[in-house]
Parts: sequence; C-alpha cells; structure tokens
Amino acid sequence: MTQQFPELGFYGLAGHAESSRELLQEVRDGEALGLGTCFISERYNKKEAATLCGAAAAVTDSITIETAATNHNTRHLIVTAGYARTMQSLSGDRFVLGFGRGIARMQDAYGISRITTAQMEDAALVLRRLFRGEVIMGHDGPAGKFPVLHLDRDLDSYLRLGMVAFGENTLKLAGRVFDEVVLHTYFTDETTARCVQTVKTAAEEAGRNPDDVKVWSCFATLGDHLSDEQLLKKSVGRLATYLQGYGDLLVGTNHWDTEVLERFRADDMVSSFRGGFDSVATTEQLEHVGTLIPDEWLAPSATGSPEQCVAALKGQLDLGCDGVIMHGATPAELAPIVEAYASS
Repeated sequence: MTQQFPELGFYGLAGHAESSRELLQEVRDGEALGLGTCFISERYNKKEAATLCGAAAAVTDSITIETAATNHNTRHLIVTAGYARTMQSLSGDRFVLGFGRGIARMQDAYGISRITTAQMEDAALVLRRLFRGEVIMGHDGPAGKFPVLHLDRDLDSYLRLGMVAFGENTLKLAGRVFDEVVLHTYFTDETTARCVQTVKTAAEEAGRNPDDVKVWSCFATLGDHLSDEQLLKKSVGRLATYLQGYGDLLVGTNHWDTEVLERFRADDMVSSFRGGFDSVATTEQLEHVGTLIPDEWLAPSATGSPEQCVAALKGQLDLGCDGVIMHGATPAELAPIVEAYASS
C-alpha cells in the first residue's frame, strides 16, 4: 500500500467516540483509500494521543500518523521525547509530533499552566537537540528548567514537528520552526489564504524554503450521502462546540460579527447547556442552535454530492494549502468522495 493521495488526510475518532477501538478500522480504511495522514486529536476520556498513535502505527504500514494536537506541558518534556522516539521506531518514521496552544478555560479548570508562544518554540528546539543525540545540561528556558535531558548518544535523527495554529504569533512560529501546520475548521477563504501567507512568509524570513512547511486546511467534509442527523451534528454541532470553547478567537480571526456570537451565548438553552454540542446535544437542541448560527459561518465546508465536495477540496489547494484534512467524517464515510477525487 502507498500514499496515493499524500495531500489528503482525516481525523481518527473525529468528535465524540463510542469506543477507542474504532480507530483501528478507521486507520486501516484510510490507508486502503490511499490517504496520506491520519491525524490524532486529544481528549482525555478515550482519546489519549500517545496510546492512539501507537495503536494506529501497529495496524498500518504506509499512512503517516500525526498528533494534532497534544500540548507540550501535559507530559514532562523527556516523556514527550520518549513518546516521539518510540513512535518513530514503531511506525518506521511515519510519525509527526504535533503541538497546540490548548484551550485556556480547560487549562485553568485542570490547573494546567497556559501555554505561551515562547514555551512552544523552546520545547521544539529542545526536542530537536535531543533527536540529534545531544546531552542537554542545565537548560533554563521558557519550556522549563531541566538539570539533564538526554535520549541516546547514538541517536542522530530528525523529529518532524507539527503545529495547530490559529493566531498570528503561532502561525509565524510554525513557519519559523515547524514542519507542518494545521489550520482550523470553518476558516473563511480569506482567513485561510492569509494564514497560509503568514506561515510561508515567516518560513522565508527565517531562511527556510517555504515549500518545506506543509500547511493543511482543516475542512469540514460532509457529503449528502450522510443522514440529516449526522450532517446536523457534524456541522452545527461542531461549530457550536468551537463557539463554546473559543468563540472570541474564531470569530475575531474570521472577522465575523461579534454581536452574533453574543446572541449565541445569551440564548437560554446555550448558556445553560453542559457539555459539547457535538457530543451530547439532541437533534432538537441542534436544530435550535442552528437558528443562532448564520449560514455563512457554516459555508466554509465541502458539502453536497461527491463531485461538489471534490471541487470544494480542490478550492482549498487553490488558496495555497498543501493538503486538506477532510474533517468530521470517517474514511468509510469519505470513500465516495475519495473515489470521485481519484477520477477527477
């Protein structure tokens, strides 16, 4: 098996998973379709990233496995390095370690320190040194103080690093230091093109070849072969969950109307809702939430027939993205779209 479409990817266990074991069949199906990358997000209930990445590597041979994302500060840095090195070995160098800034409200609730741009850059540079076999003595930087850090003196490898990037500072960091960049779902075309340009310009200013930094569009892909209930959950439910968690950032990045966000938050059902809309809301609740979200906010997505979805996916590549994550659907659900892509 080979990566017939290295520019296409998907998220394993997208959204709420009934069982972690579903990933095993999903990643096999994705590889059989020829998709380039399986992205692993992290939620702490059934989606701890290191465990899922190991499982995905064990049942596949060619597909790339990438965390998108974990946080550098939820494990000791040497534990993260060991996780990445083990994944490199287990997968045959098919692994990309992807970081993100995380959700501030959740970090505050769990007592996890908020993440700065300087911390992520420092962590990335330390990891790269460890993968060159260095013994790091007395490191005192934004990522922490470490008397000694070391993996293996005989190690001389390169760790591919990814970044889930949203704001301008994170995008610039990704261009300077990281190898892959994952943008966010429901970015407008203008936002997507602007983010791509920010990453590529930062790479060039850092003396790198911009083509060496792969920018992934994360694009909701919801073909009309899905049921109405599925489409509602994967579109309205997913965007509403984002608005719950970091609505100000998403709305500001897209230059959307903040008054719409305030009306969404002020709604009685929304303000009293507990949990993520994409995981626990009923169809009736999602239909109500759908009346609060403008159609244009849901428009940046691939919808309709397989051919219409393919045209939308290719539109993301035309905006400058190097790859497209077909977000919100399993490989089995994506099969008609991939088939149409192959024949287009």
